[in-house]
Amino acid sequence: MLTREFLKSADCQSSFGPIEESLLLSSEQRTASLQSFLMNKPSKGPLWVFGYGSLMWNPLLDYDRVVTAYLDGWSRDFCLSLIAGRGTAETPGRMLALVEGGGTTGRAFKLCCENWETELALLWKREMLTGCYRPSWQSLTLESGEIIEALVFVANPQHVLFKTEESIISKARTIARAQGPLGRNLTYLQEMMDAFQRYGIQEPTMTALKECAMKLSMEISTTTSE
Repeated sequence: MLTREFLKSADCQSSFGPIEESLLLSSEQRTASLQSFLMNKPSKGPLWVFGYGSLMWNPLLDYDRVVTAYLDGWSRDFCLSLIAGRGTAETPGRMLALVEGGGTTGRAFKLCCENWETELALLWKREMLTGCYRPSWQSLTLESGEIIEALVFVANPQHVLFKTEESIISKARTIARAQGPLGRNLTYLQEMMDAFQRYGIQEPTMTALKECAMKLSMEISTTTSE
């Protein structure tokens, strides 16, 4: 599992697996992206981060409050080709992102204010390796009914790694086969569904994807062992 220590010392060009240099954002580009994003912060209040994938169960953030939250207008989709971490360029997996339409229930983290820039720099290193995500300010509704503005990473549909209109079977087959330095792509999907169960999130499409991917994984294992 990804840790803060790994992330702090990680070499973005190799620690997650080899990545084509033309796809990588440089340290300078990530810093510029973060600074530009913070300049557009909508208020002087707390800084919240919305987790809808691995941030839900492995945030690696210094925060002082976390609550269930709802994001309207965006939904989960394994729509990004995963060429590092839990996939490779030769056998890419699929990475989770948000696409327009629908809604998403996840977890909102309020960062400790004295560590904003340090925490976000670490988060940018984790999420902005290639720029296939677009950091965005979005309104979240907390479980209390309170509405806050939060950092949300959504898919960048202009990126070369963005994949559209794939069937559940196609995504499941890709996820079932892929693995990389951080483990199997299917493990990520299983951990996400475990988090759904803990937080009472119902998402039939993701349930169907998991069931299909697990079935295909078993078929692949059987075929390989024969």
